Amino acid sequence: MNLKSGTIDSFEYYSKFGDLPEFNRHMELWMLKYKNDFSKGELVGLKRLVRYSAKIPGICNAKIGTMLKSIHEEYNGNGVSRSTFKRMVQKAAALGIFTVYETERKNGSQSSNLYVFNRYPKMTTTHNEPPKKEILNHPKETSNPFKTKQDIKVRKDAPLDFTFTSDRVPVSFVEVVKPFFPEAKIIEEYWKMATIASSKHNRDHECVDIIELSIKAFKQMIIKLKRTTVHNPFAYFYGVLTRKLEELYYQELEEVEEYFAESISKQRKEASKKSELFLLLQEILPLA
Repeated sequence: MNLKSGTIDSFEYYSKFGDLPEFNRHMELWMLKYKNDFSKGELVGLKRLVRYSAKIPGICNAKIGTMLKSIHEEYNGNGVSRSTFKRMVQKAAALGIFTVYETERKNGSQSSNLYVFNRYPKMTTTHNEPPKKEILNHPKETSNPFKTKQDIKVRKDAPLDFTFTSDRVPVSFVEVVKPFFPEAKIIEEYWKMATIASSKHNRDHECVDIIELSIKAFKQMIIKLKRTTVHNPFAYFYGVLTRKLEELYYQELEEVEEYFAESISKQRKEASKKSELFLLLQEILPLA
């Protein structure tokens, strides 16, 4: 199906997500299942496509050249090739992560593709579990609800457990934190530290990496708490996560440089083979 090209706002109708946190939660589940199916270069391209799908959650119509250029600029001239990006698109579309629509200009010429990310098919969270069945003791006499309404009181000082945690906090992060800090307020505070750290390192939209690193940083903090006293666990967690984000940046830079070096080496080998073949032809068929 060919769509008419236009601004990103004109494709808002195609979005399948209510907001960016919801889109990130579904991408978290997609990547937990299929991340290992992509090569390093393909993952770089996929993460960039996800980042360009933030303005309208799950929708992107940026040109491939624009996304490749931003990758090269971020990694100091080293990036991924167009063919690698296209392989990623074909693979992700086949897995059902997103759907690709071709768009055309008013004159009928082809324009940039529209990428529409799909919801994870089996989205389940601890926050949406159905209530457990209970045996109800029905009163023998019908009571008047207006008479008892004034007697209903809610303890405002009662702490809320992890089941009250905001949906903005990834499920996998909640599962790791709740055995040690079961209160919703504390879990949300740790995730707040994680979002601040990710924003500082320009990784707001790379939900999978942030979740994985946040979980590792939290576990490292727990080990520290078991061994000694930590005066400010939130600050310690933030510091560990910040270091891990810096390590990830240099690791990704090395991976991209390695990929770029391998690509150049392959091109040189192909050029060398062509040169050898040309010399061989000259010997067999000398030029007049």
